[in-house]
Amino acid sequence: MTPEELSALIREILGNLSEEIGLTTDTIPATVKVERPRSRGNGDWSTNIAMQLAKKAGIAPRDLATKITSQLDKVEGITKTEVAGPGFVNIWLEAGAAGALVGIILQAGKTYGHSQDLSGKHVNVEYVSANPTGPIHLGGGRWAAVGDTLCRILAACGAEVTREYYFNDHGAQISRFTKSLVARWQGTEVPEDGYGGQYVLDIANRVAEQAKKEGIELENRTQTQVEEYFREVGTGLMFQEIKDCLHSFRADFDVFFHEDELHTSGAVNDAIEELRSRGVIYEQDGATWLKSTKYGDDKDRVILKSDGDPAYFAADIAYYRDKQRRGATEEILILGADHHGYIDRMYAMCAAFGGQPGESLEIIIGQMVNLKENGVEVKMSKRAGTVITLDDLVDAVGVDAARYSLVRVSMDSTVDIDLDLLRSHSNENPVYYVQYAHARTCSVGRNADEAGVLADGKYDASTLSSPADNELLGILAQYPAELKLAANEREPHRIPRYLEKLAAGYHTWYNQCRVIPRSDEEITAAHVARRHLNEAVRQVLANGLELCGVVAPERM
Repeated sequence: MTPEELSALIREILGNLSEEIGLTTDTIPATVKVERPRSRGNGDWSTNIAMQLAKKAGIAPRDLATKITSQLDKVEGITKTEVAGPGFVNIWLEAGAAGALVGIILQAGKTYGHSQDLSGKHVNVEYVSANPTGPIHLGGGRWAAVGDTLCRILAACGAEVTREYYFNDHGAQISRFTKSLVARWQGTEVPEDGYGGQYVLDIANRVAEQAKKEGIELENRTQTQVEEYFREVGTGLMFQEIKDCLHSFRADFDVFFHEDELHTSGAVNDAIEELRSRGVIYEQDGATWLKSTKYGDDKDRVILKSDGDPAYFAADIAYYRDKQRRGATEEILILGADHHGYIDRMYAMCAAFGGQPGESLEIIIGQMVNLKENGVEVKMSKRAGTVITLDDLVDAVGVDAARYSLVRVSMDSTVDIDLDLLRSHSNENPVYYVQYAHARTCSVGRNADEAGVLADGKYDASTLSSPADNELLGILAQYPAELKLAANEREPHRIPRYLEKLAAGYHTWYNQCRVIPRSDEEITAAHVARRHLNEAVRQVLANGLELCGVVAPERM
């Protein structure tokens, strides 16, 4: 019996009791929260639903809890219930009822834990979106890891997900990048506000090589013509490098959207006119303003400057509407810590269009990444100069360790990455610890097959009766709830943290319970059941690692 089944059962009981206790069905939560007690002396599962509903029902929490337990005691597979403390309902399951989870996991396979909770929602997730003026830096790498993982999690919960990268090819930074490329090619000083680093020279040389292949003599072109060529080709080469880097990092996108398209297609003007029709813009000092203070912003925002050119914010407005027109019911935007001041104006814009800030548009602000090696902070990149790149991290520890370490920390916290730790084969290295657990399940499986202890779907769930069996089953049962929470709370770090808990539980179980009989022992029903339990752990570890974009190795 899973916590989801218990939740549904308790909800059904409350529905049957509703008339007696004075509750309406709409006051009963759609999902009754069922959790693993901190102390195993308090049962296999526990719920505080009686304390939640007691006031609405006009009944003492313990009295309501007693009514619930009296019904639960009649259910097959439940051995014991108790009312504890102010009104907790504690539940003990028969070994067979708990062990049946193994069969559920093995039958579901890769879809165990998945749901349709977000079915019908089309979620557009925009992340990374670094300017095409240099390699992906470490912060951008974090957004690539957490953004891609979040997309996988949302899809696992039934959402239609679009992964989007916003290609800013309209701003002044492109002009500065172009001038930097030309300067490096011509052997002159890079402009003071330009871009340094070895990569600029590398791109400049590649642009020159392409011109030569095309029969273009750049030396005979005007400076304007040279800059136009370097702008087009150099930006394209740089952006291709970014795409290649992200692909190697297992962060692929469905859409690469070019900002310039918003201006050339008329989308900016259309969005402004829609706001005008809603009565939420005005003219002042020759400029056009959004009444953003009406929706909680600290000041009104210019969307058309006095010279008639769109302000930077105008493109943001048009982009929001464009995503909606492409079918997005929810837009999630993952930004770096330097974008805190961006939130109010974007939410105000969302509200001005009739949307729900935090729902129609949700902005997630992430924190920075610190890199250490030999106890010293790493600050310099060989290729990019002063900026540490994603490639630097991947070169140092590999894709698996890089992705895992960037995902396992909550986005609102700074990530401190110790390169020496991530290179180590020790239990202190979290990604190694989890991957090793998966490899161990595979090794146990291979050895069990040789010994004739097969995972063929036929096992006696009641033999999974030891405390270690029960503890491991309890951890496995928590995975669907963790996945739902990760999706609903936009907290992808919940998955690797859960995997570490599962790995710890598995290693403890492995040291206490035998899957393969000793040479002088016969194969028993308990051996077979534990072979199946081992396979269930393997499956859940593989599922969770897949969500993180991390390989589940069979050997290490």
